[in-house]
Amino acid sequence: MNQLREAELPSTQRKILRGRLAGTLAAGGIGLALLVALAGFVPAAGAAADAGWSQEERSILSSMSLSKLPAPPADPSNAVADKPEAVLLGKRVFADVRFSRNGAVSCASCHAPDRQFQDDRPVGQGLGLGKRRTMPVAASAFSPFLFWDGRKDSQWAQALGPLEDGAEHGGNRVRYAQVVRTAYLHEYESLFGVMPDLHGLPTDASPLGTPDEQRAWSRMTADQRDAVNRIFANLGKAIAAYERTVTYGESRFDQYVGAVRNGDRAGEQVLSSQEVKGLHLFIGKGQCATCHNGPLLTDQAFHNTGIAPRDMAHLDHGRAPAAARVQADEFNCLGRYSDAAPQACQELSFMATDDPSMEGAFKTPSLRNVALRPPYMHAGQIATLDGVVAHYVRAPTAVAGQSELSQRGTSHSGRMPIQMTDEEMQDVVAFLRALSGPIVERASR
Repeated sequence: MNQLREAELPSTQRKILRGRLAGTLAAGGIGLALLVALAGFVPAAGAAADAGWSQEERSILSSMSLSKLPAPPADPSNAVADKPEAVLLGKRVFADVRFSRNGAVSCASCHAPDRQFQDDRPVGQGLGLGKRRTMPVAASAFSPFLFWDGRKDSQWAQALGPLEDGAEHGGNRVRYAQVVRTAYLHEYESLFGVMPDLHGLPTDASPLGTPDEQRAWSRMTADQRDAVNRIFANLGKAIAAYERTVTYGESRFDQYVGAVRNGDRAGEQVLSSQEVKGLHLFIGKGQCATCHNGPLLTDQAFHNTGIAPRDMAHLDHGRAPAAARVQADEFNCLGRYSDAAPQACQELSFMATDDPSMEGAFKTPSLRNVALRPPYMHAGQIATLDGVVAHYVRAPTAVAGQSELSQRGTSHSGRMPIQMTDEEMQDVVAFLRALSGPIVERASR
């Protein structure tokens, strides 16, 4: 198991106790022994001692139950994160195609509510074709770093990226500010105060747009650029307020854990014998829970697992270059448009930027509802769950960086290679299908 960054260990433990698996882990997952210690699980009185689970295993199961997931942690960088009015505004903006260059793309185009808030495509498609798989929105409020490479450090900063990306929404900041003024003025001002005067601005301008838009942006005064940036940032904060309400509902797995806790033998029948065997493998021999742990079944960290590139001619280096990007982002937690005090930006302040294991590393996705959203991996390289499990057993070497899987069994890795029969792999897949549940929108507080 890779080492936790020394400066981050205490805060990481505290976050796990609150139900938030910290994204400031470097490349290694949380060991199962640590999960047991933190879960604080005591079997319910009368729980059957011969139900097939040791007390240690019961503690691990308890730590993975959705009942352990609290409300999303506060986002100090977003002052309206939990305001009901911001949720309502963000939900409308989320589905508004006016926030795109062609008037046909919205956030919901790729994050479709009826498709697990993703799009079922190998890579996202807006105005053009992207390079990576669309990540689900559900429970993303628990993640300190967003996108497959973690290049954004808040939901609101993440929401801004696609709006200007040429392959996604493809619009520009001044155009978006004018849409807010004409379509959402009252809602905006009730949350953020009087909107700045946009009179005299060019129709289209942005520091990330077309060459003409960039030249128009450079001709604007510093005060004009700041005013537009603030409106743009606030737009992202409203979208984030809505996204914070999107989370996962209970699955059959969660019902099973509740039955195990209560010694409810009839309730345990919610999982088949094959699914239970798969669960044993998941937390044991298969080593899946090393990285897929906690209520969201993710350590929120970044790992190189030797996934083959989608495009060999243009390698995707993952987390390695993204650390510098999030530091330089004008919309990060420490930036001018954040509502946070500097001391509240711990993940960003203590983020490692020179970790060689981050070359070719990508974020551990949540496994909740995983069976409902193929294809898999950061660019949809694997079509089925059977293929995903087989990949981890096969443990190929990485094209970019060093795969953690191919290092297993070496003197410095601390982990043994994953060895499973074909039948056992099928058992794990069967268990993964038991993680499906509804997507729900929790009430804003």
